[in-house]
Amino acid sequence: MSELKALMMAAPGTTLSVAESLTCGRLQSRIGAISGASNFFLGGLTAYSLEQKISLLGVDRAEAVATNCVSEKVAVQMARGVRKLFGSDVGVATTGYAEPSPEQGVTDPFAWWAVCRGSTSGEPVVMTGRVSFPGLPRVEVQERVAQVAYDALLESLRAPAAR
Repeated sequence: MSELKALMMAAPGTTLSVAESLTCGRLQSRIGAISGASNFFLGGLTAYSLEQKISLLGVDRAEAVATNCVSEKVAVQMARGVRKLFGSDVGVATTGYAEPSPEQGVTDPFAWWAVCRGSTSGEPVVMTGRVSFPGLPRVEVQERVAQVAYDALLESLRAPAAR
């Protein structure tokens, strides 16, 4: 059994949803490849544009415009928003640049990820991180960010305080 499945099944009824931008479904694909994922994975979406992040995930317009949708705050808002949209216990999000973007002043690909999960206190537990991958091609950046977010999800689920 995969570790993600085991961690999700350790708390029966715990559900998961995903909001992706630069990873374009790669994180959802990793989760969906797990036998029995339908027992905990409610689904996800790829919100690539600013307007979709705002309308579907509740991302703050001012923050989205100021950062071109790439910031820690946007990643957290996406993770919270996908939890709300799907009614899940855990939400994971990715946003970033899969390749340099000179017009945005981005010289190296980088991304923010966020994991947001419910807790017994009622206040969601949030983990975030930023990764960069100088010199890597677009698809490899997307794959690596998806793996980093997946690993962060596992780390969050392992944390006893988050249960």
